[in-house]
Amino acid sequence: MATRNKRKQPVGQPVSVVTGGAGFLGSHLTDLLLQRGHRVIAIDNFVTGSVENIDHLAGNPNFKFIQQDVTEFIFLHEPVNYVWHFASPASPIDYLELPIQTLKVGSLGTHKALGLARTKGARFLLASTSEIYGDPLMHPQTEEYWGNVNTIGPRGCYDESKRFAEALAMAYHREHGIETRIVRIFNTYGPRMRLKDGRVVPAFVSQALKNKPITVFGTGQQTRSFCFCSDLIEGIYRLMMSSHSEPVNIGNPQEMTMLQFAEEIIRATGSKSKIVHKPLPQDDPKQRRPDITRARSWLKWDPKVSLGEGLEKTIAYFRQKI
Repeated sequence: MATRNKRKQPVGQPVSVVTGGAGFLGSHLTDLLLQRGHRVIAIDNFVTGSVENIDHLAGNPNFKFIQQDVTEFIFLHEPVNYVWHFASPASPIDYLELPIQTLKVGSLGTHKALGLARTKGARFLLASTSEIYGDPLMHPQTEEYWGNVNTIGPRGCYDESKRFAEALAMAYHREHGIETRIVRIFNTYGPRMRLKDGRVVPAFVSQALKNKPITVFGTGQQTRSFCFCSDLIEGIYRLMMSSHSEPVNIGNPQEMTMLQFAEEIIRATGSKSKIVHKPLPQDDPKQRRPDITRARSWLKWDPKVSLGEGLEKTIAYFRQKI
């Protein structure tokens, strides 16, 4: 009887599992890990991820894809060094349409991913979010701030799933000695975002490219800060490879109003769009800007890509999709 030849793992080659590996950020992380010599096992159920984000990896001997819901038991034969837990709906339109799935992947999914890390003796990184700060009463937001979250509001399913996930990661760290890392991701943009995911960058860019009115909620004086995806992924990689278990904000501290951002998109696209105003959604944060003192001190990280450069790459991507 013929025996199947097992693929031999190169000595010293790290193995990373990326949940949500077909998503916007998960796929960019996968690319970086492959570039840095990792073997990557990506897991995704395509609820919000896309095969288009990883189809360029077909045939790569260091890449393996498993289509699975991470709220189910994750069983892998091979050794694992790092678990990067990115699986979750991550835009308002997604978690408003999928509130229970969002809560399940943040709770049960995080539990399963931590269980895998514990079984394999792997280091674990949780992709948390600035949404854990809710509609913040502290500005800018430091990691010591506990947040201002409406637990029963329409955004609560996402905010609370991530807050629970952070608590669970720290419980595994304290009780089981798992090496855990927590990154709190602020607004990030770049190629591979879904055109209709409800986030401000694809919304504004798609409206501008079609010369349709750009929808600004409220007066447009609410603020956000935008980090290009390559900067964010570099910061996350440095966090995983660091020795710090406390949460770290990763984002671009350059803050602007939504009105300013809409005007910037019109300029960058050469659009004829006009700005229109609609009522502000419930619990929409009025201010959002990271304090990145920890990232600068602990990780020697700062964002490098300017808004103009990042928007140029992002707009070029969306032009192909429209």
